[in-house]
Amino acid sequence: MAKTKVFVSYDHSEDALYKYLLQAWDANEDFDFEFDSRGPNIPIDSDNSAVIKASLTKLLKSATHLLVIVGEKSSTSDWIGWEIARAKQDDIKLKLAAVKLNKTNITPAGLLNVGTSWATSFERDRIVDALKKAKVGY
Repeated sequence: MAKTKVFVSYDHSEDALYKYLLQAWDANEDFDFEFDSRGPNIPIDSDNSAVIKASLTKLLKSATHLLVIVGEKSSTSDWIGWEIARAKQDDIKLKLAAVKLNKTNITPAGLLNVGTSWATSFERDRIVDALKKAKVGY
């Protein structure tokens, strides 16, 4: 079976610790987690964002899943919103999975009513299970 390639969307300013945990878990032989850290300080509507969007699109197209780490600021992040929307477009259509870092964190709108597979906590086995159950449901 081909390795599952997971593009991880997260708030770079608040949730980088969780990115590092996923990188440590990347030794899992079934999953390959991919990250891109080029967009956090550039506004999504700036002239420089086109290069970042092109790079992110290339990474998204090479992935099979999008995992969204839902932190405190995720629902208001233009970049996370863009990554979710782009992952759902016809030329990409990734399987969606997500995990809330705190149950009170607001879910980004793009994850609602589209069959997102949820991990019940930020634990390796829960996230792997959510990724295995994820499907394209939109």
